[in-house]
Amino acid sequence: MEATLVILPGDGIGPEVTNAALAVLDKVADKFGHQFARTEHLIGGIAIDEAGSSLPDVTLAACQASDAVLLGAVGGLKWDDPDATDRPEKGLLKIRKEMQLYANVRPVKIHPDLADASPLKQEKLEGVDMLVIRELTGGLYFGEGGRWIDENGEEWGKNTMIYSESEIQRILDLAFKAAMGRGKKVTSIDKANVLDVMRLWRKTAVKVAEDYPEVELEHLLVDAATMHLLSRPSSFDVMVAGNMFGDIITDEASMLPGSMGNLPSASIGANMNRHGLPQGLYEPIHGSAPDIAGMGVANPIGTILSVAMLLRHSLGLEAEAAAIESAVEQAISAGNRTGDLARGEEVALGTDAMKDAILSYL
Repeated sequence: MEATLVILPGDGIGPEVTNAALAVLDKVADKFGHQFARTEHLIGGIAIDEAGSSLPDVTLAACQASDAVLLGAVGGLKWDDPDATDRPEKGLLKIRKEMQLYANVRPVKIHPDLADASPLKQEKLEGVDMLVIRELTGGLYFGEGGRWIDENGEEWGKNTMIYSESEIQRILDLAFKAAMGRGKKVTSIDKANVLDVMRLWRKTAVKVAEDYPEVELEHLLVDAATMHLLSRPSSFDVMVAGNMFGDIITDEASMLPGSMGNLPSASIGANMNRHGLPQGLYEPIHGSAPDIAGMGVANPIGTILSVAMLLRHSLGLEAEAAAIESAVEQAISAGNRTGDLARGEEVALGTDAMKDAILSYL
């Protein structure tokens, strides 16, 4: 296969983990005989510094013309000014909107050899294998917002949570389709006891469920969902939520395996690439971690597994994706640990050493 990929290393540890993932991608290309043309572009804080925008036009154009995008991370204390007109996260929100990436998909599965790294008791983690789907281009993050000072000199701020029935329907439909290939259960997260927009969410979920009679539909208020993620995580199959609640739920779920550094994600939408597959943006779920940037100790597993998701969802290369996932599993089973995973007397590997361990099993 020939494919065109855009690489967005971004800020903080983004370039380090991205470089490790690209080494794995190159090995896959060589092993399976593919040609992956790559171009690198700016996004986030470094883009503000070097191009004056968190998402330069040239970056967006390249992403829209690509088969898929691999992103490292954006953000950092340097650009954390609440009064700034542009912030690294603004570029991330814009690329999701412009590429119509309406769904973020995060698999959460526990590796048995890493169960003791989780803050939960091991018995709570048995059988945990879930998919969390978050709506990405609507809701609180894209509704009407603003800040102003009233006649008394007091400052105000507002954001509006807004969804149309069709926006809710398409994300719920994606969740039900995913559940059909898994455990046939969907847990829909809302706040229907308080918010009108969430009553529409629940009503639409019930309507979509009628098209999938084999799938069990569970409704959970977001506050209850956060509790049940800790008390009964193995009961979930596919969880689906709006933008704000999904942001919270996905980050909480990411701690079940013990480290955010291990988990990948895919942001996909309505646009198809030249192979007739979803054009997507793939990234680890961790942030830019500026406190360890440049030290060579970041965990590259989440980014490497994001490459596997890219190969599977945007290029249709199932065997290649499975080969990467198997190599990661074997490397972990063999005792390879980065600092966020090491316990007791276990040796903590750096980014490159962990990458090399995974490559040795590919």
